[in-house]
Amino acid sequence: MNGKPVRKCRLNGKKIRGYEYLLLSIPFLLLVIAFAYVPLFSWLYAFVHYQIGHRLSDMPFVGLANFAKLLRQRKEIARVLRNTLAMSFLNIICTPLPMIFAIMLNETRRVKFRKFVQTMTTLPNFISWFVVFELASALFASNGLLPLLEGKMGIVREGGNIMGNNDMVWIFQLLLGIWKGLGWQAIIYLAAIAGINEELFDAARVDGASKLQTIRHVTVPGLMPTYMVLLLLQVANLLNNGLDQYFVFYNPSVSDRIEVLDYYVYKVGILVNDYSFSIVIGMLKTVISVILLFTVNGISRRLRGEPLV
Repeated sequence: MNGKPVRKCRLNGKKIRGYEYLLLSIPFLLLVIAFAYVPLFSWLYAFVHYQIGHRLSDMPFVGLANFAKLLRQRKEIARVLRNTLAMSFLNIICTPLPMIFAIMLNETRRVKFRKFVQTMTTLPNFISWFVVFELASALFASNGLLPLLEGKMGIVREGGNIMGNNDMVWIFQLLLGIWKGLGWQAIIYLAAIAGINEELFDAARVDGASKLQTIRHVTVPGLMPTYMVLLLLQVANLLNNGLDQYFVFYNPSVSDRIEVLDYYVYKVGILVNDYSFSIVIGMLKTVISVILLFTVNGISRRLRGEPLV
């Protein structure tokens, strides 16, 4: 008799806690709806000739004219896609670096030194790309520190200013991205290492395994599920390079190779003021990204036995 009311109270308490969690999640759900789903209504502008200050109903209807324009400018779109995919594939090739860096940090026994290195490598993630551009200009521009030191030592480097070198722009932007995000991305792997069963390390030590053998047979296999999930998510976001990095480093000398899809949408919509055509390009990017997401989801189901979404 006494057990029933207590059970009822527990159930009511769980329900109340569930409602509290639901209420706490509402602001975040509203933000997702506002920034991810409400903008989809702007796709209607792809079928009209956009005019500033006019209502959508008052704008001239052009049907699929903007989509036909996409086909006419396919060479320009192909160039932008080339840059986007090149930068994305270079980043994918470098995805093991945060995992390797996390393993090196984990194997460092000097706690103070490990914390210092982790802090110094994580801080760049919080630095704005505008600040990174100023730092890079101070170091690598024609009148920067590095060219001045090379001039003092009589070193003549081919290619001139690296920030204006069209052949080196992909590698230069890749190195900047690695420097900025390596420590931050390593945090995920450090957390994954902490989640590996300690008994596996004890068993490896009992069997006489060396440090490298322990890393190879215990640490790396324990990190592979995390690595695969992050890799598949990065493949699904193949066309999402971002805007800020390429916006601040854009200049006429490297414009042919640094112009990725996000920057091209910004240029067409804001600088050229062809808003309707920029919507069409954005729609193309969204459709391809959704196809990639479902493709990667299928790959994840086959490799890991469970989908990402």
